[in-house]
Amino acid sequence: GLGYPSSRSDALQHGTSGTLPHFLQEPDDAYIIKSNPIKLKCRARPALQIFFKCNGEWVHQSQHQSQEHTDQGTGLKIREVMINVSRQQVEDFHGPEDYWCLCVAWSHLGTSKSRKATLRIAYLRKNFEQDPQGREVPIKGMIVLHCRPPEGVPVAEVEWLKNEEPVGSDGNINTRADHNLIIQKARLSDSGNYTCLASNIVAKRRSLTATVVVFVNGGWSLWTDWSACNVRCGRGVQKRSRTCTNPAPLNGGTFCEGMSVQKSTCNALCPVDGGWGEWTEWTVCNAECARQRSRECTAPEPKHGGRRCDGATLGTDNCTGGLCTQNRKLLHDAKPQGLEVSSDVALYSGLAAGVVTVVVLIVAVTLYRRNQSEYGVDVIDSSALTGGFQSFSFKTACQGNPLLINSSQQPDLTVSQTYTSPICFQDSMDKELISQEPSLFDPLPDLKVKVHSSFMVSLGVSERGAEYHTQKAHPQTFPRGLAPDYSGVGLEGTLRGRREKTLLGPLAPSKPSRPPLRTAGVFGHAGGRLVVPNTGVSLLVPHGGIAVDTTWEMYMVINQDDSSRQEVLLSPEVTYGPLGLDLSCPVAMTIAHCAEVAADNWSIRLKRQTQDNKWEEVMSVEEESTSCYCLLEAQCCHLLLEHPGRYALVGEPLSQEAVKRLRLAVFGSADNTNPLGYSLRVYCVDDTPYAFQEVASAERVRGGCLLEEPKTLLFRGNSLSLQLSIQDVPQFLWSIKPFTTCQEFSFSQVWASNQHPLQCAFSLERYSPASSQLSCKISVRQVKGQEQILQVYTSVVESEKEVVPFFTQSDCTITSQMGSRAFKIPLSIRQRICATFDTANAKGKDWQLLAQKLCIDRNLCYFARQESPSAVILSLWEAQHQDTGDLDSLASALEEIGKVHSTHSTSSRTRINYSNLGTNPQQSQKVNHN
Repeated sequence: GLGYPSSRSDALQHGTSGTLPHFLQEPDDAYIIKSNPIKLKCRARPALQIFFKCNGEWVHQSQHQSQEHTDQGTGLKIREVMINVSRQQVEDFHGPEDYWCLCVAWSHLGTSKSRKATLRIAYLRKNFEQDPQGREVPIKGMIVLHCRPPEGVPVAEVEWLKNEEPVGSDGNINTRADHNLIIQKARLSDSGNYTCLASNIVAKRRSLTATVVVFVNGGWSLWTDWSACNVRCGRGVQKRSRTCTNPAPLNGGTFCEGMSVQKSTCNALCPVDGGWGEWTEWTVCNAECARQRSRECTAPEPKHGGRRCDGATLGTDNCTGGLCTQNRKLLHDAKPQGLEVSSDVALYSGLAAGVVTVVVLIVAVTLYRRNQSEYGVDVIDSSALTGGFQSFSFKTACQGNPLLINSSQQPDLTVSQTYTSPICFQDSMDKELISQEPSLFDPLPDLKVKVHSSFMVSLGVSERGAEYHTQKAHPQTFPRGLAPDYSGVGLEGTLRGRREKTLLGPLAPSKPSRPPLRTAGVFGHAGGRLVVPNTGVSLLVPHGGIAVDTTWEMYMVINQDDSSRQEVLLSPEVTYGPLGLDLSCPVAMTIAHCAEVAADNWSIRLKRQTQDNKWEEVMSVEEESTSCYCLLEAQCCHLLLEHPGRYALVGEPLSQEAVKRLRLAVFGSADNTNPLGYSLRVYCVDDTPYAFQEVASAERVRGGCLLEEPKTLLFRGNSLSLQLSIQDVPQFLWSIKPFTTCQEFSFSQVWASNQHPLQCAFSLERYSPASSQLSCKISVRQVKGQEQILQVYTSVVESEKEVVPFFTQSDCTITSQMGSRAFKIPLSIRQRICATFDTANAKGKDWQLLAQKLCIDRNLCYFARQESPSAVILSLWEAQHQDTGDLDSLASALEEIGKVHSTHSTSSRTRINYSNLGTNPQQSQKVNHN
């Protein structure tokens, strides 16, 4: 019924050819794209009929489109047939193999079959089986990006794009390795955004973008030459440096490890001035009646730029005494006869005058000593040589102190130091005499100086007598290259009598050991801040440092032990804990110090106490370390710490120019034992809030009033002492105890005070109760150093007294803050900053740039090892600005970064509002972050 030829006889009726059909065109494999049908064609010669057979079944004759013509060359008939296959037909077929079709052609001799043509529905799925992953590789490293395209028919072809541009293959880049991209040796230019593009006849698919960052680890440059010694003569310091520029770190590469600056001690040769040697013997007189002698500049020879000897090398003299003749006559014959007689008279007259002068001096000295004995002193008083300064160093009454006055009684600090002469040093002449006579200040052990009643009456002590017991002092720490000055250091005072009074020395507590200052708080995931009020000591616990659903009771203690140490203590000893504290990021501790760090005259180190109570060095503040971070400022030091414990800043002076800041304060109060008496107490303490708070607390207890705003004095490490004197006391209204107007602290007392206050007192008495006002000046000066004047003007009547507050600002009583109140930067802003800068960026906007803009540009290797470098940098910024509360510097830095890179940004931007940072709530200005 389909019209197919059924027998050979039917075929012969259509022609006489004896050839089987030969296919000139066979059906091709094809893919159905979307809903478009597929056209299959067959053409054969000679062919009486051609029909399609699909999946083993004949296609109906009505679905065939046939054309027939005769080949002009051979005369054979050529037939062409075409059918359409729809997507629905293919989808409805459910066989063991794909949908297929073939042609069957008939001729007079029989049939021929064409090849099978497979028909499939084309598609390409959306999701890649494997997307390429971003890589960070060092320069010259291998980059391999894997890509497995989505499933599809036909199989998708893969092409790679870099920054939307096709990537071609060359000797270094291979894109034909099983769809993967392989770069043998990475170059900086290979950084970029890579995309895998899969496509077939149906669709194209893009993979997720993989960011490849080719980074460069920093390398040190060569060391510079050593700088010149910073002193012209003696022991000094020289430096050399190197930079992390060979190469410079790029695209998040690691910063160079190690020190960028090295310091070394140096010895500059001091100039030696030349000195004349001995004269040679006189030469024999010559014919001109002259003789000569010579000398050489060899005792010593001038060296290292020293001055040459002044004067003549050759000396000439006329001959006398008959050793030479003139005009054939002896010289003595030519002299006048009276000349020799006159010379003898002058000689004897000079000798007689000298003898008389010596006798007069001996008589004067004898009378002077007799006059001095009226004061009752049995031994020669060395203060006659020292200009009135014979310092008594009285230590505080602490347990175990070898310089203890009397451990059972509280020393009275109201009586001033007494001296055998009220003379004060005007400058260095007398002090140089002291330095040349060290024996005056190093008394022999167990030397006892008896002081009789007439001298004790001037002190106000009973006639039962007193005894000063002297002893060698133990060594202290001095600047490198300086000899210790023990003037007044090792002198213990023990006054036995009805009243025992300490004249000058450190402030003595009422108990053997001082109670520590402690603060504590409970912190959680939100973090917070601990503060020891009015001490310059605080601890910042960053947000996220403590795990979620975990709390720690943290504490901070300022230790006040009187332990001896070999270094100069520049800050309080501070402990934070507990010891088992487990945080995911470092805490930021702030400690005030008293070193003048403007010049490189100190070697300052951070030390930590070990479990066996020994101190170990953690780092030098000038070196680079990955264990902790130290940011030294003029008044304080900010530390990033990861291990709880006790920490302190200690210093070693590198030259005599090293300076320690002292805070000077004068307090006053009425004398409880004398209704007309008044006591002035002058304190010299290390310039830290903690050290001054100790003085203020003690004065509050004893009812003292601060009479003048505290002042700062720069105390140099030149081994010279500190002198205090009271001046301009109204002579007709007030009297001061004899020989107490000038007092002194030795260099070692001040230099190694180690945060302990030093005090001296001036006791005054008014002549009349009607005198209610006291005005005077107190001079505090270092020999050959700086001087400060404390002006006192106060009323001694309680009702009229105007009290100067102990602190210029109101006393701080807040000890802990938890959560967002403890931080200047809002949490949302902090998180967005960290998200922006913790991720390396091809434009260089990473955490290193943030650190640079915030002026934190050293020891970057410490931040590199942190999980979130930006968060740690912001914690350090919080510690720096905890008192100012000024966010302008941070906002300005972020704005500057945004402006620099705004012209290069092509993607979406993270915007941080100025008002969110608190710079000005009325502004709506925004800072852009790419």
